[in-house]
Amino acid sequence: MAKLTINQALQHGVEAQKAGQLHEAKRLYNAILKAQPKHPDANHNMGALIVSFGKIELALPFFKRALEANPNIAQFWYSYIDVLIKLERLIDAKALLDQAKSKGAEDAGFVRLEQRLNEANKALTIKTNRADAYYNMGIALKEQSKLEEAIVAYNKAISIQPDYADAYSNMGIALKEQSKLEEAIVAYNKAISIKPDHVNAYYNMGNALKEQSKLEEAIVAYNKAISIKPDHIQAYNSMGNALLEQCKLEEAKEAYNKAISIRPEHLDSYNNMGIALQEQCKMEEAIEAYNKALAIQPDNAKAHHNLSFALLAAKNFDQGFIQSEWRWKTKERDGTFLQSAKPMWNGEKNQRVLVWGEQGIGDELMFSSILPDLYATSLKILVKCDKRLIPLFERSFPAGVIYFSKDQPVPEDEYDFHIPMGSLPLTFRKSLDSFKKSASGFLKCDISKAESIKAQLMHKYDKKIVGISWKTASPIRGSINRNINLAELARALDCSNIQLLCLQYGDISDEIEAVKRDFGIEVIQFSEVDNKNDIDGLASLILACDHIVSTTNITVHLAGALGVKVTALLPFSPRWIWGDGSESFWYNSVAPLKQNLYQNWGNVLERLDLNKCNLIKKES
Repeated sequence: MAKLTINQALQHGVEAQKAGQLHEAKRLYNAILKAQPKHPDANHNMGALIVSFGKIELALPFFKRALEANPNIAQFWYSYIDVLIKLERLIDAKALLDQAKSKGAEDAGFVRLEQRLNEANKALTIKTNRADAYYNMGIALKEQSKLEEAIVAYNKAISIQPDYADAYSNMGIALKEQSKLEEAIVAYNKAISIKPDHVNAYYNMGNALKEQSKLEEAIVAYNKAISIKPDHIQAYNSMGNALLEQCKLEEAKEAYNKAISIRPEHLDSYNNMGIALQEQCKMEEAIEAYNKALAIQPDNAKAHHNLSFALLAAKNFDQGFIQSEWRWKTKERDGTFLQSAKPMWNGEKNQRVLVWGEQGIGDELMFSSILPDLYATSLKILVKCDKRLIPLFERSFPAGVIYFSKDQPVPEDEYDFHIPMGSLPLTFRKSLDSFKKSASGFLKCDISKAESIKAQLMHKYDKKIVGISWKTASPIRGSINRNINLAELARALDCSNIQLLCLQYGDISDEIEAVKRDFGIEVIQFSEVDNKNDIDGLASLILACDHIVSTTNITVHLAGALGVKVTALLPFSPRWIWGDGSESFWYNSVAPLKQNLYQNWGNVLERLDLNKCNLIKKES
């Protein structure tokens, strides 16, 4: 391919195939598909080549990709339907033929295929007592997402042939897709009891166990699959993911490397390798891994999005925020983009712009620091955000800004352009210096309320008030690593002249009671403020504290946005917004304190110097 264009390689492949030089043709088609995985002719020709090798079922994905890439070529339809008929997947063949006919395909080739399909249906009717007929029917039904019907078909196959291991294994797959994980595992185990070397049953059982968070058992199942099929790339990759969830990062990397050694173009393993490296704070190596994934598939949204995190953590903001725009093409973000006939804002001056929140409340707080920049260049701005933030924003930002809650529709005649809040940095945060304007604090709480709370606390306790928060409810991958046990935190801060104040939201009464019961440490709750629903009140509560100590949740963002001193307890691999974990370019008042050992809060708490927080050192 280095010396041939894709068209030349395709032509040489066709000539080699006609001359019976099948392995040379395969080499050329593989080279084309490595460069352009969706190339229609290369996919079709590869499918035809595989059929000539007698491996009919393996040709299906190639014919499918060819048809999806170019549905206007009749031969692509013929080849795909022909293979489905040969495999007795007659339901699929009929559906595809009907689809072709709906597009006006009525030539002699389709007529012959319909005759063959009718004959195959008659033959199948005669041999309905054959287990393999029901098995193939189950495959066809599953591919149409008719899972219940597929399971019925597999059960019929098993009733005819009780030792049908493949039918049990495939039934397990259908049950897993219904989230019936225990039933799926029973089916996989049945397949294995019949056929102890059933590699697919072991692999798919590993996936089901992993979904149940039974990671050790999943790894055992993946290893079984690998022992049977040492080149099982997916098993290595999936085992790496299970090890990654266990924070066994070196072992995870070994698994990904093994998958890559088997198939150097295995995109998922490079992508997951990047995540493991990022978890180790090896940003340059992570960036290299993501770039290797993108060399294989340049439009892979997941790799682009993951690359954005590594670039941003490395303070390459210009490129990082460009890559971050791929978030909208990832499966996780599908369907969340604002539906509007108006165009996206791209730096246009003197326009009416709607800014809409897209992520969690902590991110909305952080990105709101850019609203004054946009306001200064716009005729008018409208902000659609979490309704809990509106009172705080109204007090903090220019009076001309108009606010809507997230569940409120905004009339399109009110604005000319729109932009998600997380895309504002594309224009306004291209360098480290661009953060300085707002980093000293940009939100204003109700000062009179803060002073009233402070007076009440001082009257009752006459101690330094240290606000604490210790966990997050964020769904972002790895967020659980940001949580710390309340007892650990309270004991580290236990001092005769310090009163701990709860800034944590959610139902945490049991945790607070346990700390008092087990260690005699009181963590007070200020009942006049609902920490979850009254964010404006929480801001005043934060300002009433002498210092804040918190893991990285809304408390840190709110305190930093208010300019309040806060010690932020960071995991070993912090989110990109904390860089390498030694600084806070979003908030000057935030002092990060990062783990220097993976998942070890002990070393963080040992380095928590109360004197530096203007608090009296813990008594011995």
